[in-house]
Amino acid sequence: MTALIRVLCLIGIVAWPGLLAAQEFPNRAIRFVVPFPAGGPADTISRIVTEKMSSILGQPIVIEARAGAGGMIGIGSVAKSDPNGYTIAIAPSSQLAMNVNLRDDMPFHPLKDLALITQIVSVPEILVVNENVPAKTLAELVALAKAEPGKLVFASTGHGGMPHMAMELLKLTAGIQLVHTPYTGAAPAVNDLLGGHVQMMFADVPVLLGNIQAGKLRALAIGSRTRIANLPNVATTAELGMPQVEADNWYGLVAPAATPQPVLAKLQSVAAEALRSAEVKDKLAAQSVIAVGNSSAEFSAYVKSEIERWGKVITASGIKIK
Repeated sequence: MTALIRVLCLIGIVAWPGLLAAQEFPNRAIRFVVPFPAGGPADTISRIVTEKMSSILGQPIVIEARAGAGGMIGIGSVAKSDPNGYTIAIAPSSQLAMNVNLRDDMPFHPLKDLALITQIVSVPEILVVNENVPAKTLAELVALAKAEPGKLVFASTGHGGMPHMAMELLKLTAGIQLVHTPYTGAAPAVNDLLGGHVQMMFADVPVLLGNIQAGKLRALAIGSRTRIANLPNVATTAELGMPQVEADNWYGLVAPAATPQPVLAKLQSVAAEALRSAEVKDKLAAQSVIAVGNSSAEFSAYVKSEIERWGKVITASGIKIK
């Protein structure tokens, strides 16, 4: 009995600092890193979600834009931050699932150096062409690409992002050759698409929605499993005969890996509560963004499956970022 008491006391001594940290957390502002320029989809999503999280926690959440290298600089800085819960970030699929297989110079490993708290949102990818492209359907676009191999050019928001990888998946599935022109973000890519300098791109729906509705860009397919309410007449890739071309961008909430578990649990609980709220869900849905807010275990399993899925596409495509 004495030995058992000693063990229980030891467990209590070890667990007490983490429990105390969770009870006191947060007692000051939290820094929320957005690894992209202000005004983009990640920034918009972050502001909607953190406003509600801040209200629940009773402490300010200060957004800090730290852009560069497709999000790697910002997320890398978080991986190296003090693991106390006061530095967290919104991390894109590129940094959590793509770059592990694309880059040899990753300054962090998403499964080792980051705590995966929850998936914040899922964002459908949509395939569009500019007005000068004669293709009116996905089948016509594939036929055009096969008739003129290597002539059509697609834009992306950068090497290794979901818009890039979605198009690589389409190329593999359809057996077509396209030229890739990467940009430093969505705004310059869309500008050149509108100007006719490139012919097509996959991108997050919020990035393209306004120009589609204005008739400046032609939507050919949704990369999600289901159609979206804002564009009900645009069919999914599965409906158009290419179920393999499934591409939803997604963003997760992350912290440094060594952050105490009780603090991570509190952050997950608060984020999930915020994402369940009608006001947050409605604001996100207005932009065709789907709130998630799953458990840390579910999110970790999803990230692992995405690393494996997109790793196969990367290997088959033979692409690499050096």
